[in-house]
Amino acid sequence: MVVVMAPEATDEDVEDIVSLARTIGARAFVSRGVSHTIVGLVGNVEEFGALNLRSRRGVVDVVRISVPYKLVSREHHPARSVIRVGDVPIGPGTLTVIAGPCAVETPEQTLAAARMAKSAGASLLRGGAYKPRTSPYAFQGLGEAGLRILAEVREETGLPVVTEVLDAGSVDLVASYADMLQVGTRNMQNFALLQAVGESGRPVLLKRGFSATVEEWLMAAEYIAQRGNLNIVLCERGIRTFETATRNTLDISAVPVAQRLSHLPVVVDPSHSGGRRDLVLPLTRAAIAAGADGVLIDVHPSPETALCDGDQALVDADLREVARAAAVLSPVMGRSLTPAAEPAGVG
Repeated sequence: MVVVMAPEATDEDVEDIVSLARTIGARAFVSRGVSHTIVGLVGNVEEFGALNLRSRRGVVDVVRISVPYKLVSREHHPARSVIRVGDVPIGPGTLTVIAGPCAVETPEQTLAAARMAKSAGASLLRGGAYKPRTSPYAFQGLGEAGLRILAEVREETGLPVVTEVLDAGSVDLVASYADMLQVGTRNMQNFALLQAVGESGRPVLLKRGFSATVEEWLMAAEYIAQRGNLNIVLCERGIRTFETATRNTLDISAVPVAQRLSHLPVVVDPSHSGGRRDLVLPLTRAAIAAGADGVLIDVHPSPETALCDGDQALVDADLREVARAAAVLSPVMGRSLTPAAEPAGVG
């Protein structure tokens, strides 16, 4: 059961619903969006009728949801959501390019990559300060030093920062530097982490697990929403199949499927899907044509020296082709390319 509160509903109105639910032994989870507050109720559905929830002050609607991912479902939120990272919108009507280095290595490398990304139409900067790697001997990231570099580059370029957080204990630290928290494919079902980012107050980019079904992906998003955070963007980044010709298999059908089932925006990571530079452009075109709300692209000024995923990182010539594809295909899909913000002090 989901209770939709009016925009003018007070904290006391919300607490009234929570208290009522507790009287019948139900659990209540409050999620605050841009225009509405949602109270998700878990308990015996038959007993909710006696509470006469629709008559309570501040209540707009009470919806019985049949799917397990109640808060992120379109059953209670038919219109697709727009999520904002700073002033940057992600959702229907726009195409948002998120680009930058897979790993932060040096201030010079990160700034160069950010400038390349912005010149290609990126409005958000992605970069990894913490890198979960398959091999324990591979580069694991610079940690907080990398976060500081990202914050400095944000000041220089005006691009809000998207970066990964690996565990619940690091959420507050990463959130103090980042504008958006990324949960990577290996952590999609790290439930303690999902709950922690849900309580962080930051928008969340949730990557699909490489062996996860769409329903499992949406249930992971529900863990975040249940902790009061509906500012979630889903990211399809390729799944593991029997195919070895590419790094992963881009499940392009996941874009319209997830958009039909959930009101959350869906973006695509063509870099990690293909794992090769020559595949990024065609996969980007496919993502835009399938209706993705954005793309997430690896950029590096010197891919041959990259400490992480250099084979899939784009350079200037490749980026110009991606920018051209975004500019041409966005209007065809009824979207406009999200513009990048200017640095503070630049009018």
